[in-house]
Amino acid sequence: MTALGGMVETEERLGQEIDSPWVVIVWNDPVNLMNYVTFVLQKLFGYSKEKATELMLQIHNEGKAAVSSGSKSEAERDVNRLHAYGLWATMQQDK
Repeated sequence: MTALGGMVETEERLGQEIDSPWVVIVWNDPVNLMNYVTFVLQKLFGYSKEKATELMLQIHNEGKAAVSSGSKSEAERDVNRLHAYGLWATMQQDK
């Protein structure tokens, strides 16, 4: 019965991985100016100046902020786009 239990566990884990969204995190860095980070968030994600400023301040003050979420491929695309603009970004699966 252990093998069956393991299979069910694996299927449940796989189902959670498929259902759970991925989150893109932008990290604070000593290089980019705050107004540049605000500009990039507006340009890439269509955030209003107010929302982009709020996220930039969270990045600056707390060291990071989640800026988008979606499927794994969407998160990978967003991370690559942020890297192209020189921002430090990673992705992780939301829990």
